[in-house]
Amino acid sequence: MAELDEPTQLLIQSNKADVMAVKTRDGDKLGSVYAFMINKRSGATIYSILSIGGFLGIGKAYYPIPFQLLQFEPTSDTYVVTIDRRVLEGGPSWAANPPIFDQAYADRGAS
Repeated sequence: MAELDEPTQLLIQSNKADVMAVKTRDGDKLGSVYAFMINKRSGATIYSILSIGGFLGIGKAYYPIPFQLLQFEPTSDTYVVTIDRRVLEGGPSWAANPPIFDQAYADRGAS
């Protein structure tokens, strides 16, 4: 049985998501996964929060996107954003610290 600290190709601990690289469809490095937002009842991942830009933690921006807009690429062990980078960067984002992405946040987007 694998230790919990060992990475696998199929599973990732949510507290280690920030080490998962994210690329564009063209293969350019975009950023990393900051967090996964998981439905507590179903266990399904609903949103991914991407961390883009910055240097040494300064100047980062956070972008929430539906999880289905990420495609896992097993050969490079990265996620690929399946939408155009300009569309992603034109969507909602937060500089510095992101808001709390909880049910109240989700409800605001649905109305």
